[in-house]
Amino acid sequence: MPAITVDNLLALPLIPQPDPAVSRERPVRSVTTAPHGLEGEGFPVRRAFAGVDMSQLDPFVHLDQMGEVEYAPGEPKGTPWHPHRGFETVTYMIDGEMAHQDSNGGGGLITNGDTQWMTAGAGILHIETPPEHLVLSGGLFHGFQLWVNLPRDKKWSPPRYQDIRGREVGLLSSYDGGALVRVIAGELAGQAGPGSTYTPITLVHATISAGAELVLPWRPDFNALVYALGGTGSVGSGRQPLRAGQLAVYGPGDTLRVRADANQESRSPDLDVLVLGGLPIREPVAWGGPFVMNTKAEVLQAFQDFHAGRLGSVPAEHASS
Repeated sequence: MPAITVDNLLALPLIPQPDPAVSRERPVRSVTTAPHGLEGEGFPVRRAFAGVDMSQLDPFVHLDQMGEVEYAPGEPKGTPWHPHRGFETVTYMIDGEMAHQDSNGGGGLITNGDTQWMTAGAGILHIETPPEHLVLSGGLFHGFQLWVNLPRDKKWSPPRYQDIRGREVGLLSSYDGGALVRVIAGELAGQAGPGSTYTPITLVHATISAGAELVLPWRPDFNALVYALGGTGSVGSGRQPLRAGQLAVYGPGDTLRVRADANQESRSPDLDVLVLGGLPIREPVAWGGPFVMNTKAEVLQAFQDFHAGRLGSVPAEHASS
C-alpha cells in the first residue's frame, strides 16, 4: 500500500505510551465482516458498516472499501453524475487514481494517499471516474469512501470541496517505531490532520508492522472504530482476531489497542487499518439513497429538489456529451 510513508519512523513525533494508572482501555464490543457489493457503474466494494447498529457508528453513516482490485485494460469503472444532501463524503485513495468533479466547481485528481473531502450540505451533484489513461491501461485500484453525517443546523451549509494532498497529512510513529500513523482529520497525540470538519471527528490510516502493537489515546467522548484494510491482527486487551474486511467497534474508554500478527501473508506484509471516531450527533437519521436527513419528509423533499434541478447543474461540457 503506497499512500504516504517514511524511511525512518523514529524520526517522527512519537505517540506516548499511556499511563496504566490513569488510562482506561476501551473494550471491543463487536467484530463484524463486511459483505461484498457493487457501486456506481459496477466497481467492487465492501460495505464496512453492514450489520452494525447506527447508534454505535454516529456520527458516521456509511463506509465502503473500494477494491482492492487489479483491473485489466478497459475495466476501470466509476460513478455517473448523482446528487447528495445532508452529509460529507470523504474519498481516500491508497492505490490507483480517481477524478472528481462537482456542480459547485470543485474537483481534481487524487492518487496515492490523497483525499477529496466534499461537503454536500444543502445539495450538490458530483461524479467520480477513473482518468482515461487508467481506463486504457488498467491497474490496481484501492481506497475507501466514508460518509460523515452533519447535524441538523449544518445540513443546509453551502457545499464545499477540500483537495487534500497525501504530503499534507499529519505523521506520527508508535512509541517503538512499529507503526506509521497518518492523521487525515482531527487531532491525535497533539498532531492535527488537514481535513476541516463540521462534525468533530478523528480519521487515521495506520500501517502496523508484523508483530507490532499500536496503542492510541482516544477522546473519551468519541466513539471508536477500527476497520482492517489488509493483513491480520487482533484488537483489544483480549486479542480478538481481526482480518482484512472486518470492523471492530470499541466500547468506552480513552485508549484503544490494535496488534499485527507476527506472520502475515506476502500480499499484505503489514496490518493496515482505518481508525475513526467522532462526537455522536444523537439526532434522528432519515437515509434515502444519496440523501441523509433528519426526517422522511426532508428526504422526499431532497428527491423533489433534485428532479426540479435545485441541487445544481451538470457542467455544460458533460451535459452535452
